[in-house]
Amino acid sequence: MNTLPVLQPICCGPDTPVMDVEAAEALAATFKALADPTRVAIVNRLAAAPEVCVCDLTAAFELSQPTISHHLRVLRDAGLVEVERRGTWAYYRLVPDAIERLRATFAG
Repeated sequence: MNTLPVLQPICCGPDTPVMDVEAAEALAATFKALADPTRVAIVNRLAAAPEVCVCDLTAAFELSQPTISHHLRVLRDAGLVEVERRGTWAYYRLVPDAIERLRATFAG
């Protein structure tokens, strides 16, 4: 009679900690904000510069200013970007801590 080898489970092991509910909800909100291709492209563009004027984003994406502002508000509400107003223009930049938290999610 032949014996079959016991296969090791492919899934994560029992020592893998379960993510707490608040952290999972926060991460889900971040992914929800990034679930739109335009918002991913905006984050990509913001990652290439210390800050970007909303007027430059409007020109780069050939979208109306209200549409770009909507996308930026979603990203701002998710804590991914912050804004500084200078006169009539708004300048956006990535929140470094938020980006590092995303990196840590994929690193571990």
